[in-house]
This record gives sequence, structure tokens and C-alpha cells, in this order.
Amino acid sequence: MELKIRFLSWIAGIPVAMLNRKAASEIGVHPKDRVSIKTLGRDFRSFTTIIDTVKSFVKKDEIVVSSEIKDILKLKSGQKVDVSLAEIPKSLEYIKNKLSSKRFSRDEIFEITKDIVSNSLSESEIALFVSAMYQKGMNFQETIYLIEAILNSGDRLYLNNKVIVDKHCVGGIPGNRTTPVVVSICASAGLTFPKTSSRAITSAAGTADVVETIAKVDFEMKDLKKIIQKTNACMVWGGSLGLVPADEKIIQIEKALKIDPKSQLLASIMSKKLAVGSNHILIDLPYGKTAKLQNRHKALALKKNFERIGKYFKMKLKCVLTDGSQPIGNGIGPVLEMMDIIKILDPEQRGPKDLEEKALFLSGEIFELTGKARKGKGIELAKQILYSGKAFKKFKEIIKAQKGSLKGLKLPKFKKDILANKNGKVKYIDNHRISSLARAAGSPLDKSSGIYLHVHVGYEFEKGEKLITIYSESKSRLNEAIRFYKRERPIIF
Repeated sequence: MELKIRFLSWIAGIPVAMLNRKAASEIGVHPKDRVSIKTLGRDFRSFTTIIDTVKSFVKKDEIVVSSEIKDILKLKSGQKVDVSLAEIPKSLEYIKNKLSSKRFSRDEIFEITKDIVSNSLSESEIALFVSAMYQKGMNFQETIYLIEAILNSGDRLYLNNKVIVDKHCVGGIPGNRTTPVVVSICASAGLTFPKTSSRAITSAAGTADVVETIAKVDFEMKDLKKIIQKTNACMVWGGSLGLVPADEKIIQIEKALKIDPKSQLLASIMSKKLAVGSNHILIDLPYGKTAKLQNRHKALALKKNFERIGKYFKMKLKCVLTDGSQPIGNGIGPVLEMMDIIKILDPEQRGPKDLEEKALFLSGEIFELTGKARKGKGIELAKQILYSGKAFKKFKEIIKAQKGSLKGLKLPKFKKDILANKNGKVKYIDNHRISSLARAAGSPLDKSSGIYLHVHVGYEFEKGEKLITIYSESKSRLNEAIRFYKRERPIIF
């Protein structure tokens, strides 16, 4: 049925479309059914979405769509489109087969990925795919197929440089914001470092969330290339570039489910590296009791997976196992973490020593991996660049190129100091609970919300001394975070 396009006056956050009930009846669709929306003409575009039906508000000869569908199909108000009942995608059957312990073929994974990008699979069906990967696992060949399928789902960044570096941390450690420091040090030494990052999934902040406190992180590909040509580097949100759209959609579902299947973790990381042309990659694998990797055995197993995949794609890849037994740095939350980063980069300030040392270690490993420094000499070069102020200068160049400024970082007006009620020594800090505490305060959506850790494991304190300061942009969230701290006790002493 041909219908006229009308736009919603609000942003729905997800693709949404509405039909008049009479029109829906003629097409043969019911609420929550899929419809295919196709533009007319030779160069037609199509998109599948879940439909809702209304008695009034929408006329019989029109379809109301959200801004998301408008942008995807490049629609104009009043434009005519063809609306029809969409078939149930075959990929749903493939996902059900996986839940019955069958292996995915290459064609099946490519079909699933294509349907994720085209919106042919609903959010609940993508959740079923994530759950299938989580419950049944995927072997090496299936993981390779998934990497290739995700890579094939979007654009790529093509740079002429022979050596293109990248680093990635599998996450799970609050405050572990080494990337802006590492990128600044390495780019200062002349290395090309196109760093794309995700937003937080289950943590209190992702690198993109943190950089966004002082700079723009969403760019089109042509603008990104200009930034890299000018500064040797970038620190942007990968979701804005159209590099791996399938991965971004899957990550959104993982956020809701709060699960991160190993095969998807591997595919997500490696597809992003391949999409920007990286050929020298350092993977940080922190492990600890409350880290994403609970012990050294799991970290070594993942290291083996990464190295095997790196070899398959002819990358120079190295994994390093690091301490993930407790949070790193002091600030946890976008603004608080950026304040830590600036203190480390600025030679006139003093930042958290543990975060500084880890950033220097990772930078040194990259220098040795790329041949910029001899084995065992990488950290020396990293220290020289950091302490001379060159890294801070480069950082400011990148931020300026990304239309940002170091001015304007502010903490919220609501805060609460958690004081020790006795003398003691910190025995243990729970990573999960610390992240949850920061999220309870409003992080990462409320950029200045979060927590500041005044202590780490082994620190001896006296009664009345500050342990944590909770910051929040709202009084209600602050109170919720205080209740969470009292109930969950993230710090044991």
C-alpha cells in the first residue's frame, strides 16, 4: 500500500512507525508485526520496523515514522512509500538452531548480521542471538565468521600509513582510563593512532563518554581523516562513523541484558580494529576476583584467542595481563576520570600514580611492538614524552581538532563524603559494586556524577578520614547512591 510519510515531533530513541488501524487491517498487519517501508523509484531503499496501530492521530493514507527511520531512508515529509507486511526473517530460525547447540555457518551469521543492521530482527530477537552466543558459545571458525560479518556491515577507514596502532582493554575495571594518555604519548612519537571507542556497557564510563566531557566524539569519515592527518590520532565514538553498525546494535542489547558473550567480545574488538586498518595492536587483559576476567587462567585463555585471531588476520598483536584486583585511579565517572587524565598529562599537576604507571607501561609496550623502542626501553621513551609535556601538548591538539576545550569541567553541587567510622586498613575493593555505586549516582549519562576514591587496597586510615566522595547531579540520585553504599559495602576493611 502506498502511504504518505509524516514525521513524529519527538525523537523516539529507536526506529518507530505507526499506522492507522484501517490501513493496518487492509495491509494485514497487527500491532508489533513487522512492516517493510520501501521508497519508490529505481534507487529504492527499504527498512523493516515493528509497527504500532492507532485509531486516531494517524490518517488512513499516511504512515508516521520517527526521526531514526527518516534519517536511515532519507525521507521527506509527504513523500510516498510502499508499506507491506514483512516476512519473518530466516535468521530467526538460525538463532533458534544455535540454542539447540547447532553451529552457525558463514552464510547464517552474515544473514543474521544483515538483518540486525536492516532492523529485520527486533530488539528481543537480537537479545535471543546474544543469549544464544552466551549460553552455547561459538568456536574459532564461528567467531571468525562473526568478525567478518560485523566488518562487512559498515564502512572502513583507509589510511596510507604502513604502521597503524591501536590498543584495547577488555574492561571491567573502574577508573582504568589509560587510553587518552596512551594515545597522546604514542601520537607524540609519530605513531598513527585512530582510536575508536564504545560507550559504557555495564561500567560507570567508557572512553567515548569521558572524552565527550571536553570534545566532540561523533564525526563523519571525511572529518575523521582530517583530524588524523592533522594530529596523528583521534579519540572518537565508533558508533557515529558507520564502521561496524551491527556491533553497535548488539552492544545496545548487551547493555540491557548486562551480559557480554566471549565470542561477541572478541568479534566486537577485532572488527573495530580491522575497520580502521590497525595492524599493530595491544590488548590489555586485566584480571582479578571482581574483574571481567576473574583469574589468570581465564585471562590466558582469552589471550590465546586474541593471538590466534590476530595471526589469522595477519596482524602484529600482543596481549598483556595486568592487575585487575581493584579500581585504578581515583575518579570514576566521565568528568572525574577526565580530571585524573589531565592531572597525569599536565607536568605541573600530579595525577593518580597507579593510572600513570599503567599508561606508561602500555605506551612502552606499543613502542616496542612497533619498533619505536628496543625491547625493555619502551617505558623510558614513554616517560620522556610524558614528563616533557609533549604528550599534554599533543592531547590538547587532538581535543582542539575534535572541536573541544579543556575549560568547563565542573563537579555537581550535590556530594557526600563517606567517612571511616574507625581506624583500619583497606583489605578489598569490589570492582562491580564500585561501578554500580557510580552508576547509582547517575554516571555515565550524568557526565559529572560518579565517585572519587580516596583509598586503595593496603591503605591505612584513621577514624573520620574520607574513603569515598559521591557526586551527583540530583539529590535523589545522591541519596540512592548513599543507600547503595551502606547496603552493598564495596570497600572492605
